[in-house]
Amino acid sequence: MFVTTLDPAFHDTDALGHINNTRLPAWFEQARTDLFRLFTPDLDPRKWQLILARLDVEFLAELHYGSSVEVNTFLTRLGNSSFTVTQEARQHGKLCARGNTVMVHYDHHAKRAKKIEGELRTALEEHLQAPAEAES
Repeated sequence: MFVTTLDPAFHDTDALGHINNTRLPAWFEQARTDLFRLFTPDLDPRKWQLILARLDVEFLAELHYGSSVEVNTFLTRLGNSSFTVTQEARQHGKLCARGNTVMVHYDHHAKRAKKIEGELRTALEEHLQAPAEAES
């Protein structure tokens, strides 16, 4: 599992004083950086090997400005060329949001999916786990 700590900025809030729901997809993308490095170690977009096929976010509790947010990133499915990344945003230890992103290992020049194999598959398997149950 990858763990990223983010400090919400004032501009991340909405009129109600909560973290705006549009920020979570951006925060989740930022927290996938370590995962991206498994595919493209120098993060050079000309060598990029991924595409995003699906994204969902489930909002479970409010997030607030003034306290850091921990985002846990791990895989919950690993297929032949695609995988599901699950991310959990926690504030003060409480699960506040969960997101799932389906990523595809992709050859942008050939315009087709690439098989996940060898050392890359082994590295991804190290981050494969079940998501935590929603907390009430």
